[in-house]
Amino acid sequence: MKSVSKLIWHFVGIMLLSSVLLIILNIILLAIYTESQAPNAQPWKTAEKVAANLFQDENGYILSEDTALELQKTNVWAIFIDNATMKVVWQTDNLPDTIPMSYSVSDIASLTRGYIDGYPTFTGEVENGLVVLGYPKDSFWKHMWPSWDYNLIANFPKTIVSVFAINAAFIFIIYVIANSKLLKSIKPIVGGIQALSTNEEVHIREKGLLSELAVNINKTSDILQTQSRQLRKRETARANWIAGVSHDIRTPLSMVMGYAGQLESDMQLSEDNRKKAAVIVKQSNRMRNLINDLNLASKLEYNMQPINPEKQNLIAIVRQVVVDFINMNIDEKYAIEWETDENLTSCPVCIDKDLIKRAVSNLIQNSMNHNEQGCRIFVRVVAEDNVYTVVVADDGMGATDEQIKKLNHSPHYMVCDENASEQRHGLGLLIVKQIVFAHKGKMLIKHSEYGGFEVELGLPLSAEYP
Repeated sequence: MKSVSKLIWHFVGIMLLSSVLLIILNIILLAIYTESQAPNAQPWKTAEKVAANLFQDENGYILSEDTALELQKTNVWAIFIDNATMKVVWQTDNLPDTIPMSYSVSDIASLTRGYIDGYPTFTGEVENGLVVLGYPKDSFWKHMWPSWDYNLIANFPKTIVSVFAINAAFIFIIYVIANSKLLKSIKPIVGGIQALSTNEEVHIREKGLLSELAVNINKTSDILQTQSRQLRKRETARANWIAGVSHDIRTPLSMVMGYAGQLESDMQLSEDNRKKAAVIVKQSNRMRNLINDLNLASKLEYNMQPINPEKQNLIAIVRQVVVDFINMNIDEKYAIEWETDENLTSCPVCIDKDLIKRAVSNLIQNSMNHNEQGCRIFVRVVAEDNVYTVVVADDGMGATDEQIKKLNHSPHYMVCDENASEQRHGLGLLIVKQIVFAHKGKMLIKHSEYGGFEVELGLPLSAEYP
């Protein structure tokens, strides 16, 4: 998984950065420590300085006062060996008693690179002799045989790089071994968390360094699965209840509509009573449509309504809906106008023909239901940006900005008129929304360019269905 590999590389990056910073810190500390441990780091130059400031007069050799004081402060003794006699002809007052007063050639060679009686010695040349400085014991370590293989010096940079690479690899191996158990425990944890987001059942082995976290994830999965089962039961019970009530109401409602229709056409009744019967027929018909809408909305919400998509010509389907309304001899105060571009003759889409017809019919009927004073209804199909859009608009009373906002964002489109008890927009728009979403499309409600209400249904050119 990508998250696990990212986590691994995160740890590796921290380890490498820490190693580099640690090496740099060690180098800095080593330099500081070396500097602090070498207050007189140039004994050879000090010896040359003594040789330069050692003068001879008629009474013998004399060292300048400043140089003598410097030697005294650092507890360094000095002697001068004459070239001709190989004997000490001058010495400082603090010369130890164990220091020889005469030397051979081999002694000179030994003290130049090493010690005299344990004192590290450093030499400075004078025209007729040799100045020797003796530092306190254990103040300097002198390498007695300073010889190095040429190839070792020439390959020193490569050697340093190789050593660094070996050390880095060694640290990396130790890191991987030390964290292998942790990384092994992380992978199933990450997979379990990802599965929880898709509501899949999760069971992780409760072992390893993260066993406590695995236990909590398993418990969370069990809770989510229990809640999902309970929710599905409630949804099924609700859908079944709606379907049962709808079925039980249809029979008595049909009887009411039948008898009311007979009373409406009975000429023996008074005009007032026949009008009342007509109202009963009209309201009963609305009730029947509401029951059908409620049943369809329930099925669409709980995915109980099968979607049967086939390749269809969207223009032909929408035009047929318009023709069906015109053929119903609707009231003359409702004029339906077809505004689709004549050059657009075919819009092939994969849709459920009956459901799309139902959606367009609901939109046209919605304009009629909420504009009792009459209005013009405009229907068109637009093709742009790989989307076919069905537009149903009117020039009626429309809706306020606040109502438009609620209609676009409210899940059930239940917005009521301020001065009426019945719903302004209800199940009709909800069903349209559910049908469009089932086709992977989008629905937008807005003000019409004609001053009324407008709904746009965007359907993709192609969509995959389960």
